[in-house]
Amino acid sequence: MNRRSRADARFGARLVVTSAATALAAVPFSLALVLVESQWAPLLRLDQGAAGRLHRAVLGHPGWVRVLEFFTQVVWGPLTMRLLVAALVVWLLRRRAWRLAAWAACTATAGGLVGLLVKNVVERARPHLPDPVAHAPGFSFPSGHAMTATTSCAVLLLVLLPLVPRAWRALPWVLAAASVLGVGFTRVALGVHWVSDVVGGWLLGIAVVTATAFAFEAWRSDVGRRRTTPGQGLEPELVGADPEPPAGPPLR
Repeated sequence: MNRRSRADARFGARLVVTSAATALAAVPFSLALVLVESQWAPLLRLDQGAAGRLHRAVLGHPGWVRVLEFFTQVVWGPLTMRLLVAALVVWLLRRRAWRLAAWAACTATAGGLVGLLVKNVVERARPHLPDPVAHAPGFSFPSGHAMTATTSCAVLLLVLLPLVPRAWRALPWVLAAASVLGVGFTRVALGVHWVSDVVGGWLLGIAVVTATAFAFEAWRSDVGRRRTTPGQGLEPELVGADPEPPAGPPLR
């Protein structure tokens, strides 16, 4: 087998693996979408029960509402998350980590576009609760806040983990999980999303990140770099002076 044939065979194998992994990551979201669209009775009871209980808990407590709105719009809001990713991209460009910067930007952009597309295809109405404490425009499924928090936290984690000492690597995971879970709680507590909207946003965000991360791994294989795990981050070489590989690496 000549050099070109070997390269084509490796590309084909990576394409199959990447496609399969992306499809598997999309299965949970697809199932959630089917259940929402079919108005599955147990899911409706879960949504309505959770929305009712949390609404009654915050009703009559303006201070709680202000705290929830601060966290959902400022601390974990889509604008905050996108600004963090944008700052990360600028920093990566200054570090001359061109491909990692492109991956971060593409993942964040793809997440936003895919979420908006699905919202307008599904056209699910937001909760209508008595004496609402908050309002939000647009459709409900999936939650844009939950999806943006998921994709943004995943991008920040996968890029910056190599820079965190091993003894401290649990902390970023805890902070990311708290952000993703926290924004989901605030959206349901404020009565602007159902629980299934939030879960759908989480699952779709994970599917988008999985797809783009596997594409990045395929590039690493092309340039002869070893595979990584989520615990290592996407590009462990970021800790070095020159994170980009030499131009024109030889095919293996």
